[in-house]
Amino acid sequence: MKSAIFAAGLIGAVSAASSDHWAVLVAGSKGYWNYRHQADVHHANKILRDNGVPADQIIVMAFDDVATSTQNPFPGELYNHPDGENVYDADAVTYKTHSVSPNNFLEVLYGDALDVEFRPVLRSDENSKVFVFFSDHGAPGLLAFPSDYLYQDQLQAAIDKMTEKKMFKELVFYIEACESGSMFPNL
Repeated sequence: MKSAIFAAGLIGAVSAASSDHWAVLVAGSKGYWNYRHQADVHHANKILRDNGVPADQIIVMAFDDVATSTQNPFPGELYNHPDGENVYDADAVTYKTHSVSPNNFLEVLYGDALDVEFRPVLRSDENSKVFVFFSDHGAPGLLAFPSDYLYQDQLQAAIDKMTEKKMFKELVFYIEACESGSMFPNL
């Protein structure tokens, strides 16, 4: 049911006629036991792409180890619904393995490419509609990444900086994690 509501919300928020939509999709976990996080992020990517958001305006962060896990009964595939279609797209993952970190996530949100190596970041402006989806585990005041945590004050600072830099007209932050509401006490 949650997936159906999420999908309906995404479809309603995106129109194929508009190209000023940006998305940052993050599966903060690793390991087959966290299958749903990566499957949900790939599902969100598929919905956005199917509704006209250009691939170069979607940034996907996922450890990318579930589809290829020896525990996966469908090698190279991910499903976010038992009767659904394969949503896995290896080429869509922009940040993999250890590059899925709080620091890189913040750089993506800030629109900063500090690495010598090219890394895609948000290039949105004051007319953009930005969608951020984070799926993983959480606790009061933090969200988990594969090897570190993102804290509430860091996320608030990122939203404040995005606001100051006029990086969006509309911003939707969808967090699927325990205690996710604790990430926005000052919003």
